[in-house]
Amino acid sequence: MSLWKKVLIGLVLGIVLGFLLGDWAAYFKPLGDIFIRLIKMIIIPLIFFSIVSGITNVKDSKTLGRLGIKSILAFLVTTFLAITIGLVIGSLFEPGAGLQLNLDKSFRPESAPDQTTLQFFNSILNIVPDNAIGAMAQGTILQVVFFALFTGFTINTIKGETADKISDFFRVVSAMVFQMVHLIVQLSPLAACFLTAWVVGSQGAAVLLLLLKLIGCAYLGFFIQYFLFGALIWLTTGLSPIPFFKKSFEYQIIAFSTSSSKAALPTTMRVAKDNLGISTVSSSFVLPLGASINMVGIAIYISLAALFFAQALGKPLTMSDYLLIGFTGSLGSIGGAGIPSGTIVMLPLVLGAIGLPIEGIALILGIDRIVDMMRTAISITGDATVALIVDHSEGLLNRNIYNSSHIIES
Repeated sequence: MSLWKKVLIGLVLGIVLGFLLGDWAAYFKPLGDIFIRLIKMIIIPLIFFSIVSGITNVKDSKTLGRLGIKSILAFLVTTFLAITIGLVIGSLFEPGAGLQLNLDKSFRPESAPDQTTLQFFNSILNIVPDNAIGAMAQGTILQVVFFALFTGFTINTIKGETADKISDFFRVVSAMVFQMVHLIVQLSPLAACFLTAWVVGSQGAAVLLLLLKLIGCAYLGFFIQYFLFGALIWLTTGLSPIPFFKKSFEYQIIAFSTSSSKAALPTTMRVAKDNLGISTVSSSFVLPLGASINMVGIAIYISLAALFFAQALGKPLTMSDYLLIGFTGSLGSIGGAGIPSGTIVMLPLVLGAIGLPIEGIALILGIDRIVDMMRTAISITGDATVALIVDHSEGLLNRNIYNSSHIIES
């Protein structure tokens, strides 16, 4: 039986166990956390060695530069679309209207833009690590990505046999890391069962009814973004998006059940190469980069949640407020990349920028995991979409594999 089918069975069993055991299902959480810890253990080596290996596979610096520029531009486009979707849906359906929250507005809105600007420049500065080993030890993803990029570029500047030996070393270690990841991912069905049982058992069905409108708006935004990915594929490559949708289910279900794009990254990279026809260069470079900076699911939800609180507090928003939501939402989606419930960590940045109290975040803690599962699946799908588009633009995409009905399963 293929892995995604096992994960799906684990997901269903988790829901059943959650309802049957109730609060007792909390005992499953440590078992599920073992899987998350294993993923965290291997994700830094995976990102570092795959990016370095991907860069050293491209000896032409011009080609590498094009890949990087195209990837970042594509990520910016998808993030902009995601922010827009969240703002439009939040404005149309007004999920926060009628709640009449009364929170203490304890900070000064007029100082928020300055704080936001300072946070932005600090975020840019913090991309450059002052200690590369420390960045790896602390799991600071963007700093690891920067160091991996710098390492790969440096290796490409070395000439002769020495460069070949170093490149071979990174390829060999990268293959070893992927095998370790393969073994860990085999545990994902159990993790899906244990973590889902804990969520359902601890929160129950009542929490779904409490903020059902916000959940519905979020899922509507996710589905619109999902079909926009198909439209982008068709417009930029001329290919039908149907094979992409069919073959993406395997990594999507892992992302959905674990709420971590990092946990789904190894499977995404394998599916991209084996089933979508994306080259090793793009899958090894674009996908890890996307999992580190491109979180369209978070971008949708952050903008939607900001409108939710503004409506619940009766605060009218100006055009500058919407622009601030867009700016800080993009920044927040980068900062929350790959972190389960990353929105909860980054949402205060957005609320503070438009003068809203952050205490209201407690209100959506109960539904965050429910939304987090789908927004993670959407984010990793966005990464694969960008990798496909970039690969096609470079003339590297294998159309025969993409259009083939044959699917290689784990």
